[in-house]
Formats: sequence, C-alpha cells, structure tokens
Amino acid sequence: MLAIRRLIPTASNNTKADMHGPQTTRATRDGHFHRSIGLFSGTAINMTQMCGIGPFITIPIMVATMGGPQAVIGWIAGAILAVADGMVWAELGAAMPGSGGTYVYLREAFQYRTGKLMPFLFIWTVLLTIPLLMSTGIIGMVEYLEFFFPHLGWWPVHLVSLASTALVTVLLYRRIESIRAITIALWVIMLLSAVGVSAAGFSDFHSSFAFAYPAGMFGGHFFVGLGAGLIIGIYDYLGYFTTAYMGDELRNPGRTMPGSIIISVIAMMFVYLILNISVLGVAPWQEIAQSQSVASLVVERSWGHVAASVMTILIIVTAFASVFAGLLGGSRVPFQAAHEKVFLSVFGKLHAKHGFPHVALLTMGVVTAIGTFFDLTDVINMLLAATIIVQSIAQIAALMVLRKRQPTLSRPYKQWLYPVPCVIALLGWIYVYVSASTLSLILSGAWIVIGLVVFAIWARVNRSWPFASVEVREAYLGSD
Repeated sequence: MLAIRRLIPTASNNTKADMHGPQTTRATRDGHFHRSIGLFSGTAINMTQMCGIGPFITIPIMVATMGGPQAVIGWIAGAILAVADGMVWAELGAAMPGSGGTYVYLREAFQYRTGKLMPFLFIWTVLLTIPLLMSTGIIGMVEYLEFFFPHLGWWPVHLVSLASTALVTVLLYRRIESIRAITIALWVIMLLSAVGVSAAGFSDFHSSFAFAYPAGMFGGHFFVGLGAGLIIGIYDYLGYFTTAYMGDELRNPGRTMPGSIIISVIAMMFVYLILNISVLGVAPWQEIAQSQSVASLVVERSWGHVAASVMTILIIVTAFASVFAGLLGGSRVPFQAAHEKVFLSVFGKLHAKHGFPHVALLTMGVVTAIGTFFDLTDVINMLLAATIIVQSIAQIAALMVLRKRQPTLSRPYKQWLYPVPCVIALLGWIYVYVSASTLSLILSGAWIVIGLVVFAIWARVNRSWPFASVEVREAYLGSD
C-alpha cells in the first residue's frame, strides 16, 4: 500500500491549489466577496439557469414517451429527483463554498484512497457533457428555424448546425469579462416565450384534448415510459444547483442554499405543468407528439402566423444565447482544474493575446458540433448517462464519505432527514441510468474508460497516485 502524504495549507503557501484553504477562504470572504445573495435572488439565479429552450423542444418528446397527457407525471417525477439531489448539493456547497462545485467535492472526499482520480474524471466528463448540453440548444434552434424553412434536407440542417456552432465559438474567441447582461436577457426572453405560449394555449383551450388520457395508460409499459420520461424531465431541471457554486456569496448559506434549490425546482415544476397543459389543450396529443416546433404550432393555431413567427424568433434567440453563455462558462472549468494541476496541462493555457482558455473553448466547440449530428433524445441520454456516474452518484458517495472522514467540517446546512434524500436521489439516478438508451450507455461508458486510460498516462507523467503516494490536502478543515 502506498504511503499517504498529508499536506496542511498555511498562510505562506499561495499556490492556486490552496485557494480554497481555510486561511485564504476567510480572507476572500472578508476582502473580496460580499454575502449579498439572499433567498429571493438565489432562487432567481437558479431559475435563470434552469430556463432556456428545454421545455420548448422536449414537450413533444415527453408526450410521445409517456404516451399521452399523463406526460405531466414526468415533470413531477423529475422535480422529486431534483429536490432530493438538490439537498445533496446544498450540504456539500454550503460546507465547501467557492468555485469548482463538484470538482471540489470529489477532490476533498476521494483524495484519501484514489488521489486525483475522481476530480480528473469529472473534468474529463465535463468535456463531453457541457458540449452535449449545448448541442441540444443548437438542435432545438434548428428545429424552430424549420418553421420558416420547412423543407430543409439533412445536409442543410447539419450545415446550419455546424455554422451556428462555429459562429458561437468565433464570438467567444476573445476575452469576455461578464455574461450578466446575456443571462438577464436570456431569462427575460425565455419568460416572455413561456408566458406567451401558455397564454396562447389557454386562449384556445380544449379540455377534450388536454385530458384525453388513453385507456390502460397505467399498464405494464407505464414504468418503462416513466424512466424515459424522467430522463427528459431531469434534463429540463438542470441548473437547480447553481447556487451551490456561489456559497461564498450567499447570505446565511444554511438557509439560502437549500431554500433556493427547493423553491426553484418547485416553481419550475409549476411552470412546466402549466406550459404542458396549455399546449395539450390546443391539439390532440398525437399531433403534439409529432411536432418539431410545438410552441410555434400552439401560437399559430391560437393567434395566427405573424404571432407564431415572432414567438419562433424569440425561441431561436433564446437557444443561441443559451449556447453562447453555456460554452463561455463551461470552457473555464477544465482551465481551472488544469491550473490547479488536477487535469491535463494543455487546458491550463491562455490565449497569448486575449487571455482566455482557448484550448478548452475549441475542444468544447468541436464536441458541440459533433453532438448536433445525433438525435435530440440520444444527446440528452448521452449527457445524462455520462453525468450520473461521475457526478450525481459520486456526489452522494462524497457526502457520505465526508461525514465519516471530516466530522468536524463546518456544515451550515445538514441534509434534512439524512440519509433519506440520498437514498431517493440514488434510486432515482439508477432508474434514469438503466432507462437510458443502449447507444448512450455504450458511448458514455467508452468515454469514461478512455478517461481512465488518459488519467493513468497523466498520473505516470506527473508522478501522481497510483504511481506515487497519496497527497491529502484537507482544504476546508482548520481552526477559526
């Protein structure tokens, strides 16, 4: 068995890897960050990240998957899983505030036995999952573009997808200091779109369509459909954990962290339910299930072609802006890890002139472009299958490990009814994983296996575990 070398952060040790140490964290709190984000603003931040083009492209898939108006059950099940998992995020985020999120939690929990393996694998997975999430935005944007150009063939569709991805990458190929204005604009446009589509649906609402439940809908096939529906549902809730990345800026993290997560999930559940019911009340569910641009269909049926054209443009802008903001933030994640010597050093390089992580941006841009060649459902399945093992289930294990390994760790919030939420989240994620498509399981599994090989090579070159002793740095433990 290899020896363990325990490193204790000190005030004089100012390497980037120590930026979350006890001394530095207190200084950051006192000197740089202001605890200005309360429950209301934290909830708004989470909801902003959860909102986007998601429901406008997934309602037909959810209805088709669930086989009728009972599709609402998919969003309710997704909300239950998101709340349970959000309570995992809340405890970890409140205890270990600052940038990094999952990367930090896995680093702290699993360093005792496997060194840097788990945070490395997480960043490796991020190189796949964030671009795939952006691919769904591009795919959705092109689907709504077909409202104006209904006879686009296979090649034109994919050429537009590639051109859109290239345009986003080019626009990001420079120093961009803040995306606050983009995020606010995205939220406003999305809100207008959701309210507009719901209003259009209810203005020409037919209960005979909205509640036309098929016979035997709770038969033996129901749970198969529910698993696939849960995949779509949890995809639409992604972003409920955003405040977990902002622990150092929250007022009373023990209250704001869990409150913002739970309230945002429940609020978005009602948004999705209202949107879903309003859409189903406009046309038979079989027609909704076949629609490529369901929001445009609803508005056109209720208010005419001009109104539908305006709504379609808003949704296209929302999709493009969400991809822009997502790639901008996502490209910084592998850079941070590489800079802390926990990931491939090439991703830690900045552009010589503009000073942004260009290697990560280009890599993610390429993966995004590749993702647009897959079916939307396959992309969602792949990104969740890859995320579940290395992030979702790993975080549940991390919470349990840290409770045992670091019992004196300051925890402003401790999970209510522990370990019940952990068990619910674990069972939910396993159910989602086994419900994913075979293709997504194969491709995501292959990506993780390749990551293990890359890690072994990287660890050998850098003389890290398993080719050297384990280095333990308990960054968040220390006397006050």
